[in-house]
Amino acid sequence: MLVAPARVPATRRLAATLYGYAFLTDLVLLYPLYVLLFADTGLSVGQISSLFVLWAVAGIVLEVPSGVWADAVSRRLLLCLAPLLAAGGFALWVLLPSYAAFAVGFLLWGAGGALRSGALEALVFTELERLDATDRYARLIGRARTAEVLGAVGSGVLAGPVFALGGYLAVGAASVATCLLAAAVAARFPEHRPSPVAPLPGAAPEGPRAGAAPGEGPDDDEPGWLDSLRRGLGEVRADRRVRAAVLLVAAVTAIWGGLDEYTGLLAADTGMAEAGVPLLLLLVWVGMTVGGLLAPLGERLSHRGYAGLLVFAAGATAAGALLRHPAGFLLLAAAFAAFQLATVLADVRLQARIAGSARATVTSMAGMATDLTVVAFYGGYGLLAGAVGNPAAFAVAVLPYLLVALWLLTGRA
Repeated sequence: MLVAPARVPATRRLAATLYGYAFLTDLVLLYPLYVLLFADTGLSVGQISSLFVLWAVAGIVLEVPSGVWADAVSRRLLLCLAPLLAAGGFALWVLLPSYAAFAVGFLLWGAGGALRSGALEALVFTELERLDATDRYARLIGRARTAEVLGAVGSGVLAGPVFALGGYLAVGAASVATCLLAAAVAARFPEHRPSPVAPLPGAAPEGPRAGAAPGEGPDDDEPGWLDSLRRGLGEVRADRRVRAAVLLVAAVTAIWGGLDEYTGLLAADTGMAEAGVPLLLLLVWVGMTVGGLLAPLGERLSHRGYAGLLVFAAGATAAGALLRHPAGFLLLAAAFAAFQLATVLADVRLQARIAGSARATVTSMAGMATDLTVVAFYGGYGLLAGAVGNPAAFAVAVLPYLLVALWLLTGRA
């Protein structure tokens, strides 16, 4: 599909805003250092772990309500608020370092992540739909994922020098500054509210509201919070294809997203000196970057091809981990490129199947399912790695992808 010449500037503006927002939201210099800040404040490992659980729970609890809010009010507004909440949390961490401040900061950060999740994808797809350019969604989201990775890499590069100059206070100030910039960039997102769609199959058509003026129908007002929730839940219940796409997002994203948190431990198990561990992690980041950029090509994959992509990613992960050698991270980089591509394609599939106006609500349901799966994964991985070590745990952890591939081959996804 060709984008009309008059609409090319609008598409480019949307893309530029998306890439800038994605980059800035992950260019947080506290990312590589916040665990050290907690430890230097005197927190135990148990206390730090409890903060991670609080962070995860906050995101899970707020995921769907924030998506419903985005559909009922304004997706752009939520994208502006999300980095502001994170900025408030980071400021608390460096100005009042204590367990209570860290807990409140994680609650704010988790709330910000929930506000952004669902609203961003829904806004981008809706705007592309208005421009008759939905075929560009995979390209834009893939590049946005790449921008996020580059932002994380940038935070890793800059955190050390900034910390050397001004300690945690300087790192925190820089993190707050990038969050404020992200909020300013979010204000540039275009937003055209979609009108409510026809009732779902099997539902009775809605008549005029009681007391409505002659000729005034239900489409004259924006859907409210409860109406957005009803529409989102109704679409997932009524459409098996949407329900399958929601589950696919969680199944594809959760495990490798969880494994990413343990790649540093896996690198240390290869015998690489501590100074070389960041180089191995850089290989993984490069792989993720490539995976995001391959999204337009990945759209050509059939069900069989997509299943093969997951099998390849799982096999390369297991082989790279069991090699127990730095060279294994070349395989791991290829695997994470495939996983990143598979994640983007799962999101593309979900957005293409959503027909109603509660797009952010449905997308947030996929995000909540992913978060719940990740939390369960963390618990299982901790037990497994404690028993058999990180390399074997990596290999075992990716086995569910073989079941996902089989599910895809049955045509039920």
